[in-house]
Amino acid sequence: MNKRLIGSACALGCEVLYGLSYIFTKHVSESTSGFALLGWRFLVAFIAINLLVLFGIVKIDLRRKNLKPLITVAIFSPCIYFIAETFGIRNTTATESSVMLACIPAVSLIASSLLLKKKPSHVQITGILVTLIGVVITVIAAGVSSSLSISGYAALAIAVISYALYSVSVDKASDYSEMEITYAMLEFGALLFVLIAIVEAVISGSATALMLLPFKNRDFLIAILYQGIGCSILAFFLSNAAISRIGVNGTSSFVGASTVVSILAGTFLLSEPFTIYQAAGTVAIIIGVYIANSQIRSTHGK
Repeated sequence: MNKRLIGSACALGCEVLYGLSYIFTKHVSESTSGFALLGWRFLVAFIAINLLVLFGIVKIDLRRKNLKPLITVAIFSPCIYFIAETFGIRNTTATESSVMLACIPAVSLIASSLLLKKKPSHVQITGILVTLIGVVITVIAAGVSSSLSISGYAALAIAVISYALYSVSVDKASDYSEMEITYAMLEFGALLFVLIAIVEAVISGSATALMLLPFKNRDFLIAILYQGIGCSILAFFLSNAAISRIGVNGTSSFVGASTVVSILAGTFLLSEPFTIYQAAGTVAIIIGVYIANSQIRSTHGK
């Protein structure tokens, strides 16, 4: 019982952190390359987690361990997922990308059933479907638009599938602590995205601007600090902890919560409009998460 409650709290905490990232990246993402943001984000995260290891705050011990499971996790997320997500969002509309990424819980259920032989309960399926409907209502309320970009759709589909496979891979990597899995994700992310950001900057002739971004752009500095420490170190750790405790199916049921957090943050902190349709979608998402995790309460009652 405690294990499920802790896992649920970790999953919710992870989605809250992701939802709040909207506040920090809204303006920066409009004027900065996606890979520049990712490169700095993972560099900050990797430096920070190594400082935690250096001062003994975090324990990492990968000696004499088979690193293949960790490599598999890191390849699916952050490597494939963030590349596909960045390319997909860049080549589609906000409506299309949001709706497609909202399919992550459903695809995660399928991956868990096929690869882990862990079939979701009818309650979990119902809850996740209600959450998906809520996300779709919320996204469409913001305005329906279409890009008809086949490459963009394909990239988003790859992002959704890679996230589902990441979840399955974490479930299989039971020999490692959540922090060890997080460390591997940050290491691979830093190596890959820093390299891509540098290559992109060199090609465009903006290498110096890339290096000076955090020192000249205060909003960019705040964004990479929040994403690096909050969304990478802490959120990755919480996600991995949730999967190890309540599994892929339980963790995926919370994904829609980040949409609720981003909407509420935009409304109360950025004074963005909040329509009746967004309210309906928000309520549906909350109900869906409640339904999907109602078994925790019923188990406690027994």
